[in-house]
Amino acid sequence: MEKKDWKELVDRLIREGILRSPNVIKAMRMVSRETFLPENVKSYVAVDSPLPIGWGQTISAPHG
Repeated sequence: MEKKDWKELVDRLIREGILRSPNVIKAMRMVSRETFLPENVKSYVAVDSPLPIGWGQTISAPHG
């Protein structure tokens, strides 16, 4: 994953009005969800959909 991809996703969510809270925007710019993903799905970090994290659980989509 390139940091550029995550930044572009966050910027798009802001433009679309999905991200509005300054605190949430700041947090998402500081910490990519890559930090919370297992190695086998890290390449999908900037995909705006839930991703599996193991044990039958998922991490939420960034827009949600």
